[in-house]
Amino acid sequence: MSVEKLIEEVILQKKISHSHDYDPILLERMLFKISKRWIAGYSNTDAIAEARKSNQNGMSAIINYLGEVNTERYQIDNSVSEYFTLLDLLKAKNVSGSISVKPTQIGLSVGYDICLENFTKISEKAKQSGHFMWIDIESSNFVEDTLSIYLEILRKNRDTGVAIQSYLRRSHSDLLHLMENSANLRIVKGAYSEEKHEAYKSNNEITQNFSKLMKLVFKESSYKGIVAIATHDSKLVNEALSLSTKGSERMKNLQFQLLKGVRDELKQQLVKKGYEVLEYIPYGEKWLQYSLRRIRERKRNIFLLARSLIES
Repeated sequence: MSVEKLIEEVILQKKISHSHDYDPILLERMLFKISKRWIAGYSNTDAIAEARKSNQNGMSAIINYLGEVNTERYQIDNSVSEYFTLLDLLKAKNVSGSISVKPTQIGLSVGYDICLENFTKISEKAKQSGHFMWIDIESSNFVEDTLSIYLEILRKNRDTGVAIQSYLRRSHSDLLHLMENSANLRIVKGAYSEEKHEAYKSNNEITQNFSKLMKLVFKESSYKGIVAIATHDSKLVNEALSLSTKGSERMKNLQFQLLKGVRDELKQQLVKKGYEVLEYIPYGEKWLQYSLRRIRERKRNIFLLARSLIES
Protein backbone atom coordinates (compact mmCIF):
# COMPACT_ATOMS: atom_id res chain seq x y z
CA MET A 1 0.00 0.00 0.00
CA SER A 2 1.32 3.46 -0.90
CA VAL A 3 1.82 6.05 1.81
CA GLU A 4 -0.68 8.31 0.07
CA LYS A 5 -3.31 5.53 0.05
CA LEU A 6 -2.61 4.78 3.72
CA ILE A 7 -3.12 8.42 4.66
CA GLU A 8 -6.39 8.52 2.74
CA GLU A 9 -7.69 5.36 4.42
CA VAL A 10 -6.76 6.58 7.89
CA ILE A 11 -8.52 9.88 7.24
CA LEU A 12 -11.67 8.03 6.24
CA GLN A 13 -11.45 5.72 9.28
CA LYS A 14 -11.19 8.73 11.58
CA LYS A 15 -14.18 10.31 9.84
CA ILE A 16 -12.26 13.56 9.64
CA SER A 17 -14.13 14.12 6.44
CA HIS A 18 -16.62 12.74 4.00
CA SER A 19 -15.91 12.41 0.27
CA HIS A 20 -12.25 13.40 0.84
CA ASP A 21 -13.27 16.90 1.97
CA TYR A 22 -10.90 16.86 4.96
CA ASP A 23 -9.09 19.66 6.75
CA PRO A 24 -5.68 19.97 5.01
CA ILE A 25 -4.23 22.03 7.86
CA LEU A 26 -5.06 19.31 10.39
CA LEU A 27 -3.56 16.64 8.14
CA GLU A 28 -0.38 18.67 7.61
CA ARG A 29 0.03 19.11 11.36
CA MET A 30 -0.28 15.37 11.93
CA LEU A 31 2.21 14.57 9.16
CA PHE A 32 4.64 17.19 10.43
CA LYS A 33 4.49 15.67 13.91
CA ILE A 34 5.86 12.33 12.68
CA SER A 35 8.20 14.02 10.16
CA LYS A 36 10.05 15.83 12.95
CA ARG A 37 11.89 12.53 13.39
CA TRP A 38 13.81 13.28 10.18
CA ILE A 39 13.70 17.06 9.71
CA ALA A 40 14.75 19.96 11.92
CA GLY A 41 11.70 22.09 11.18
CA TYR A 42 10.72 24.94 8.91
CA SER A 43 13.46 27.50 9.58
CA ASN A 44 17.25 27.85 9.62
CA THR A 45 17.05 28.56 13.35
CA ASP A 46 15.43 25.13 13.77
CA ALA A 47 18.31 23.63 11.79
CA ILE A 48 20.93 25.41 13.90
CA ALA A 49 19.24 24.15 17.08
CA GLU A 50 19.39 20.56 15.80
CA ALA A 51 23.01 21.04 14.73
CA ARG A 52 23.85 22.10 18.29
CA LYS A 53 22.32 18.83 19.53
CA SER A 54 24.51 16.93 17.06
CA ASN A 55 27.57 18.76 18.41
CA GLN A 56 26.58 17.93 21.98
CA ASN A 57 26.41 14.25 20.97
CA GLY A 58 29.92 14.31 19.54
CA MET A 59 28.97 14.82 15.89
CA SER A 60 29.28 17.56 13.33
CA ALA A 61 26.26 18.58 11.24
CA ILE A 62 25.53 18.73 7.53
CA ILE A 63 22.61 21.08 6.97
CA ASN A 64 20.45 20.93 3.86
CA TYR A 65 17.77 23.44 2.92
CA LEU A 66 15.10 21.27 1.32
CA GLY A 67 14.08 21.86 -2.28
CA GLU A 68 14.97 20.72 -5.78
CA VAL A 69 14.16 21.22 -9.47
CA ASN A 70 13.63 24.97 -9.05
CA THR A 71 12.90 26.64 -12.38
CA GLU A 72 11.75 30.11 -11.33
CA ARG A 73 14.48 32.68 -10.82
CA TYR A 74 13.06 33.86 -7.50
CA GLN A 75 13.14 30.27 -6.16
CA ILE A 76 16.77 29.87 -7.22
CA ASP A 77 17.82 33.25 -5.80
CA ASN A 78 15.98 32.56 -2.53
CA SER A 79 17.81 29.25 -2.16
CA VAL A 80 21.20 30.89 -2.69
CA SER A 81 20.30 33.59 -0.18
CA GLU A 82 19.19 30.96 2.35
CA TYR A 83 22.57 29.19 2.18
CA PHE A 84 24.33 32.53 2.72
CA THR A 85 22.22 33.11 5.83
CA LEU A 86 22.85 29.56 7.02
CA LEU A 87 26.62 29.98 6.70
CA ASP A 88 26.44 33.24 8.67
CA LEU A 89 24.45 31.49 11.40
CA LEU A 90 26.89 28.59 11.62
CA LYS A 91 29.73 31.04 12.16
CA ALA A 92 27.85 33.39 14.52
CA LYS A 93 26.58 30.54 16.69
CA ASN A 94 29.94 28.73 16.64
CA VAL A 95 28.35 25.50 15.40
CA SER A 96 30.48 22.69 13.98
CA GLY A 97 28.77 22.08 10.68
CA SER A 98 28.74 22.26 6.91
CA ILE A 99 26.12 22.71 4.18
CA SER A 100 24.86 20.38 1.46
CA VAL A 101 23.30 21.80 -1.71
CA LYS A 102 21.32 20.19 -4.52
CA PRO A 103 22.31 21.44 -8.00
CA THR A 104 18.73 21.68 -9.30
CA GLN A 105 17.89 23.79 -6.26
CA ILE A 106 20.18 26.55 -7.49
CA GLY A 107 19.66 26.43 -11.23
CA LEU A 108 20.78 23.22 -12.93
CA SER A 109 17.21 22.55 -14.13
CA VAL A 110 17.48 25.86 -16.00
CA GLY A 111 21.07 25.70 -17.22
CA TYR A 112 24.67 24.77 -16.49
CA ASP A 113 26.04 28.30 -16.34
CA ILE A 114 23.55 29.67 -13.81
CA CYS A 115 24.16 26.65 -11.56
CA LEU A 116 27.94 27.03 -11.78
CA GLU A 117 27.65 30.74 -11.04
CA ASN A 118 25.55 30.09 -7.95
CA PHE A 119 27.75 27.27 -6.69
CA THR A 120 30.75 29.57 -7.11
CA LYS A 121 29.03 32.25 -4.99
CA ILE A 122 28.09 29.78 -2.24
CA SER A 123 31.53 28.17 -2.32
CA GLU A 124 33.26 31.54 -1.92
CA LYS A 125 30.95 32.40 0.98
CA ALA A 126 31.62 29.01 2.61
CA LYS A 127 35.36 29.51 2.21
CA GLN A 128 35.18 32.96 3.83
CA SER A 129 33.19 31.64 6.78
CA GLY A 130 35.40 28.55 7.16
CA HIS A 131 32.79 25.90 6.40
CA PHE A 132 32.75 22.86 4.14
CA MET A 133 30.28 22.59 1.24
CA TRP A 134 28.90 19.29 -0.01
CA ILE A 135 27.20 18.95 -3.38
CA ASP A 136 24.32 16.48 -3.35
CA ILE A 137 23.88 14.20 -6.34
CA GLU A 138 20.50 13.81 -8.05
CA SER A 139 18.98 11.71 -10.84
CA SER A 140 21.17 10.37 -13.64
CA ASN A 141 20.27 13.07 -16.17
CA PHE A 142 21.96 15.64 -13.91
CA VAL A 143 25.02 13.62 -12.89
CA GLU A 144 27.35 14.57 -15.76
CA ASP A 145 26.86 18.31 -15.28
CA THR A 146 27.00 18.01 -11.49
CA LEU A 147 30.38 16.30 -11.54
CA SER A 148 31.72 18.79 -14.07
CA ILE A 149 30.57 21.71 -11.90
CA TYR A 150 32.06 20.07 -8.83
CA LEU A 151 35.49 19.70 -10.43
CA GLU A 152 35.43 23.35 -11.47
CA ILE A 153 34.57 24.41 -7.91
CA LEU A 154 37.17 22.05 -6.43
CA ARG A 155 39.98 23.83 -8.27
CA LYS A 156 39.17 27.03 -6.34
CA ASN A 157 38.06 25.54 -3.03
CA ARG A 158 39.37 22.21 -1.73
CA ASP A 159 36.81 22.24 1.09
CA THR A 160 34.11 20.97 -1.25
CA GLY A 161 32.80 17.44 -1.70
CA VAL A 162 30.39 15.55 -3.92
CA ALA A 163 28.18 12.49 -3.55
CA ILE A 164 28.38 9.41 -5.74
CA GLN A 165 25.61 6.80 -5.95
CA SER A 166 26.22 3.06 -5.91
CA TYR A 167 22.95 2.30 -7.69
CA LEU A 168 24.17 3.97 -10.89
CA ARG A 169 26.09 1.75 -13.31
CA ARG A 170 28.33 4.65 -14.35
CA SER A 171 29.59 5.36 -10.83
CA HIS A 172 32.69 3.13 -11.07
CA SER A 173 34.15 5.17 -13.94
CA ASP A 174 32.98 8.43 -12.33
CA LEU A 175 34.76 7.48 -9.12
CA LEU A 176 38.02 6.80 -10.93
CA HIS A 177 37.88 10.23 -12.55
CA LEU A 178 37.08 11.93 -9.24
CA MET A 179 39.93 10.10 -7.51
CA GLU A 180 42.36 11.37 -10.13
CA ASN A 181 41.49 14.84 -8.83
CA SER A 182 41.73 13.86 -5.14
CA ALA A 183 38.05 14.65 -4.75
CA ASN A 184 36.25 14.66 -1.43
CA LEU A 185 33.73 11.84 -1.73
CA ARG A 186 30.44 10.87 -0.13
CA ILE A 187 29.39 7.35 -1.16
CA VAL A 188 25.62 6.78 -0.98
CA LYS A 189 23.25 4.13 -2.31
CA GLY A 190 20.96 6.54 -4.19
CA ALA A 191 17.20 7.00 -4.11
CA TYR A 192 15.95 8.19 -7.51
CA SER A 193 13.84 6.24 -9.99
CA GLU A 194 15.98 5.23 -12.99
CA GLU A 195 15.78 3.08 -16.10
CA LYS A 196 17.32 -0.39 -15.85
CA HIS A 197 20.13 0.47 -18.28
CA GLU A 198 21.13 3.38 -16.03
CA ALA A 199 20.90 1.77 -12.60
CA TYR A 200 21.00 -1.44 -10.63
CA LYS A 201 17.55 -2.35 -9.40
CA SER A 202 17.93 -4.92 -6.64
CA ASN A 203 19.18 -3.97 -3.19
CA ASN A 204 21.72 -6.79 -3.43
CA GLU A 205 23.26 -5.35 -6.62
CA ILE A 206 23.29 -1.82 -5.16
CA THR A 207 24.96 -3.05 -1.98
CA GLN A 208 27.54 -5.07 -3.92
CA ASN A 209 28.43 -2.03 -6.01
CA PHE A 210 28.70 0.11 -2.87
CA SER A 211 31.22 -2.42 -1.59
CA LYS A 212 33.16 -2.29 -4.89
CA LEU A 213 33.31 1.51 -4.76
CA MET A 214 34.61 1.44 -1.19
CA LYS A 215 37.29 -1.11 -2.10
CA LEU A 216 38.37 1.07 -5.00
CA VAL A 217 38.90 4.08 -2.71
CA PHE A 218 40.37 2.26 0.28
CA LYS A 219 42.85 0.50 -1.99
CA GLU A 220 44.62 3.86 -2.16
CA SER A 221 45.86 3.98 1.45
CA SER A 222 47.40 7.42 0.93
CA TYR A 223 44.29 8.92 -0.68
CA LYS A 224 44.22 12.64 0.13
CA GLY A 225 40.53 13.42 -0.21
CA ILE A 226 37.78 12.88 2.37
CA VAL A 227 36.05 9.51 2.11
CA ALA A 228 32.56 9.71 3.61
CA ILE A 229 30.56 6.50 4.00
CA ALA A 230 26.92 7.58 3.95
CA THR A 231 24.81 4.53 4.69
CA HIS A 232 22.84 3.04 7.56
CA ASP A 233 23.65 -0.51 6.44
CA SER A 234 25.60 -2.11 9.31
CA LYS A 235 27.34 -4.62 7.03
CA LEU A 236 28.68 -1.85 4.79
CA VAL A 237 29.71 0.24 7.80
CA ASN A 238 31.60 -2.72 9.29
CA GLU A 239 33.23 -3.40 5.93
CA ALA A 240 34.33 0.24 5.73
CA LEU A 241 35.83 -0.01 9.21
CA SER A 242 37.77 -3.10 8.17
CA LEU A 243 38.91 -1.75 4.79
CA SER A 244 40.03 1.58 6.25
CA THR A 245 42.19 0.01 8.96
CA LYS A 246 45.72 -1.07 8.11
CA GLY A 247 47.20 -2.87 11.09
CA SER A 248 46.73 -0.50 14.01
CA GLU A 249 46.32 2.60 11.83
CA ARG A 250 43.05 4.12 10.73
CA MET A 251 42.45 6.13 7.57
CA LYS A 252 42.64 9.73 8.84
CA ASN A 253 40.24 11.25 6.32
CA LEU A 254 37.36 8.79 6.90
CA GLN A 255 33.89 10.04 7.82
CA PHE A 256 30.56 8.39 8.49
CA GLN A 257 27.50 10.40 7.50
CA LEU A 258 24.01 9.40 8.66
CA LEU A 259 20.59 11.01 8.44
CA LYS A 260 18.92 12.74 11.37
CA GLY A 261 16.51 10.36 13.08
CA VAL A 262 18.00 7.19 11.60
CA ARG A 263 20.29 4.66 13.37
CA ASP A 264 21.08 6.89 16.35
CA GLU A 265 22.58 3.94 18.20
CA LEU A 266 25.01 3.30 15.33
CA LYS A 267 26.06 6.95 15.34
CA GLN A 268 26.96 6.77 19.02
CA GLN A 269 28.83 3.49 18.60
CA LEU A 270 31.02 5.11 15.94
CA VAL A 271 31.52 8.26 18.03
CA LYS A 272 32.62 6.19 21.03
CA LYS A 273 35.14 4.38 18.83
CA GLY A 274 36.65 7.74 17.91
CA TYR A 275 35.39 8.05 14.33
CA GLU A 276 34.25 11.28 12.76
CA VAL A 277 30.48 11.20 12.43
CA LEU A 278 28.32 13.78 10.69
CA GLU A 279 24.55 14.03 10.97
CA TYR A 280 22.63 15.14 7.87
CA ILE A 281 19.96 17.62 8.96
CA PRO A 282 17.35 18.85 6.44
CA TYR A 283 14.88 21.65 7.04
CA GLY A 284 12.48 23.94 5.22
CA GLU A 285 8.94 24.27 3.99
CA LYS A 286 9.42 21.51 1.38
CA TRP A 287 9.59 18.85 4.08
CA LEU A 288 6.72 16.62 2.91
CA GLN A 289 8.32 14.93 -0.11
CA TYR A 290 11.52 14.23 1.84
CA SER A 291 9.55 12.81 4.77
CA LEU A 292 7.47 10.53 2.57
CA ARG A 293 10.70 9.02 1.23
CA ARG A 294 11.80 8.30 4.80
CA ILE A 295 8.38 6.82 5.64
CA ARG A 296 8.44 4.51 2.62
CA GLU A 297 11.87 3.14 3.53
CA ARG A 298 10.68 1.06 6.48
CA LYS A 299 7.32 -0.55 7.31
CA ARG A 300 7.76 0.53 10.94
CA ASN A 301 7.71 4.15 9.82
CA ILE A 302 4.37 3.59 8.08
CA PHE A 303 2.92 2.10 11.26
CA LEU A 304 4.23 5.08 13.25
CA LEU A 305 2.52 7.41 10.82
CA ALA A 306 -0.76 5.48 10.98
CA ARG A 307 -0.71 5.47 14.77
CA SER A 308 0.05 9.19 14.85
CA LEU A 309 -2.90 9.91 12.57
CA ILE A 310 -5.29 7.69 14.52
CA GLU A 311 -4.28 9.02 17.95
CA SER A 312 -4.32 12.70 16.98
